[in-house]
Amino acid sequence: MLLGELLLHDFSIIASIEALTTLFSTLLQTPWILKTLAFVILAGAIMALIEKSGGVGGFVEYVLEKRGFVNSPRSALMLSYILGVVIFIETSITALVSGAVGKPLCDKYKIPHAKLAFVCDSTSAPIGSLIVLNGYGALLLGLIATQSSLGYIEATPLETLLSSLAYNFYAIFALIITFLFIYFDINIGAMKYASYRPSLNATDVSVEKKSMYYMLLPITLMIALVFLFLYITGEGNILKGSGSSAIFYTMLTTLFFTLFYYVGSGNLSLKRWSTTAFMGAKDFVLISFILIFAFAMGDVTGELKTGLYLASFAEEFLSAYFLASMIFLLSAVISFSTGTSWGTFSIMMPIAIPMAAGMDVDMPLVIGAVISGGVFGDHCSPISDTTIISSMAAECEVVEHVKTQLPYALISASFAALFFLLFSLIL
Repeated sequence: MLLGELLLHDFSIIASIEALTTLFSTLLQTPWILKTLAFVILAGAIMALIEKSGGVGGFVEYVLEKRGFVNSPRSALMLSYILGVVIFIETSITALVSGAVGKPLCDKYKIPHAKLAFVCDSTSAPIGSLIVLNGYGALLLGLIATQSSLGYIEATPLETLLSSLAYNFYAIFALIITFLFIYFDINIGAMKYASYRPSLNATDVSVEKKSMYYMLLPITLMIALVFLFLYITGEGNILKGSGSSAIFYTMLTTLFFTLFYYVGSGNLSLKRWSTTAFMGAKDFVLISFILIFAFAMGDVTGELKTGLYLASFAEEFLSAYFLASMIFLLSAVISFSTGTSWGTFSIMMPIAIPMAAGMDVDMPLVIGAVISGGVFGDHCSPISDTTIISSMAAECEVVEHVKTQLPYALISASFAALFFLLFSLIL
């Protein structure tokens, strides 16, 4: 960040420090950022309460002993994978739930937590970008509608968005490769050397085995509330709802629900509920600090206009057949550098759509390339919020998580680039 500010301010140290101070002050006054940070801290409290209630232990006992759904390391990771696919409404919630359920199963079968973090991360942003009844859908629809109003797109924005999802090749391949990784236990790169370390609360979870509904009811409520608050904040249109507001109000409401449910049912005393919530929130404060630095870094990168430079440079030398592949690669570089798919979409959509219109390239294919490239960075960038949250949810070091999952992400990206080239030749 400091180097970026130095470049922006002609290497004036004083001006750069002042700019950084102003940047952090601005970020901490931005409503959606404050709601996102609050969401992280509230999520820490809720996850700690769900585990302390014995609900996770009860669910694990149910799938292990009563039903026998999980009887091997493969089925343990597959359960987290299935949860990640089913809970598509918000990427951070997807990672948190998959991690909460998967951790005790990892401890049961001595599975490295890096594998769980990979599964959590590989089903959060990818599935969220394929089933767009979430913040992704709202942003993408708005960006496409803006370009449509300028005359670049003939079909309606919704039709264009839905058509482009079939070309979200990175997300599709990420889900396929993650499934194959679990089913065949394919360990490549740093994943070969990932070792198992017990969860900090592994002992507590094994002892606390109560009704699994202490876990299922808060999580079900959480998912339902996201839809409800998206509907409310969108004034009747889920796709126009505020993602940051929806997840903040969802977590706050869920926290109060656990208070009445756990204390009212005699599961936890008021003192134990308060202490657990406080300790869980405190554990996630570190994530909020990491996120604010990640947001700041993304802002500085945006000011440098690296993405606009790369796009303008590529436009001069591109053939129409290579446009979709290059748009994907550019979007991937930008999203990996900034750690945000949202910023990448905002940068690349106004560039890619006019280029596709001018070069007579299939519009949904190019939009799919932007989405795929943005998801790549959101999936595996070390400064992405989903990368960080997946690491913390699985109790895996961020650096280890990035190193172990990056080879799989690059394989998915290679297949995606190839498919964008093939479909450019076909369409």
